[in-house]
Amino acid sequence: MSFVTTKDGVEIFYKDWGPKEAQPIMFHHGWPLSADDWDTQMLFFVAKGYRVVAHDRRGHGRSSQVSDGHDMDHYAADAFAVVEALDLQNVIHIGHSTGGGEVARYVAKFGQPSGRVAKAVLVSAVPPLMVKTEANPEGLPLEVFDGFRAALAANRAQFFLDVPAGPFYGFNRDGATALEGVIQNWWRQGMMGSAKAHYEGIRAFSETDQTEDLKAITVPTLVLHGEDDQIVPIADAALKSIELLKNGTLKTYPGFSHGMLTLNADVLNADLLAFIEK
Repeated sequence: MSFVTTKDGVEIFYKDWGPKEAQPIMFHHGWPLSADDWDTQMLFFVAKGYRVVAHDRRGHGRSSQVSDGHDMDHYAADAFAVVEALDLQNVIHIGHSTGGGEVARYVAKFGQPSGRVAKAVLVSAVPPLMVKTEANPEGLPLEVFDGFRAALAANRAQFFLDVPAGPFYGFNRDGATALEGVIQNWWRQGMMGSAKAHYEGIRAFSETDQTEDLKAITVPTLVLHGEDDQIVPIADAALKSIELLKNGTLKTYPGFSHGMLTLNADVLNADLLAFIEK
């Protein structure tokens, strides 16, 4: 397997498929998953002639289950370690959910300053801020995320079945057909990682204010969000992000869930390709 070692000694697992001379697309996964969540997109884009790269965030998937660094700053720095090690240039960064927050922090702090980023895509992404604060009164109450932490600490294996079987993919909606393979693959990816990384990652994705990251991004940025996202409500995320981005484009999808990159991959892949080739 392929690993990059970060400056603080963390081994980050990555996949690197396709021609080394082709334009790279780098994928950033959501909580508590792994690079495997992007397999459908990676197969699609490698077939289109792109170089596709995806890594497991620290504490997730096959990367080191370290005790510390489960925050957006370390997530972004770890992504840059992969970019530097592979010497990726002119990269398109695509992030889902927490991975969207990682992309926003990465582009603002590393990608643009290093001149290595071409475009960015935020899919069902958590920025600018999920939790309710005085400055963000429309956010979700802290008690929601405390509930996540309590459920994870009490029985992570059951929690990691309940989330995909319910709101993540919208399988709890009337008339929805639950896909057992999708649910089990979510569970498989989650249970590969570290309970501590997942527990602390809840704070990272819910309490990190990324307003300034979004304001700093100047590269073309596509914001994609499902209008029936029960995990990251569109009004708290995409509709606010697009107002902060200098060079952003918003596309929303009626009825699509938080897990639309999996359930609606045919639609998402076509829209991603159109943006990348524009």
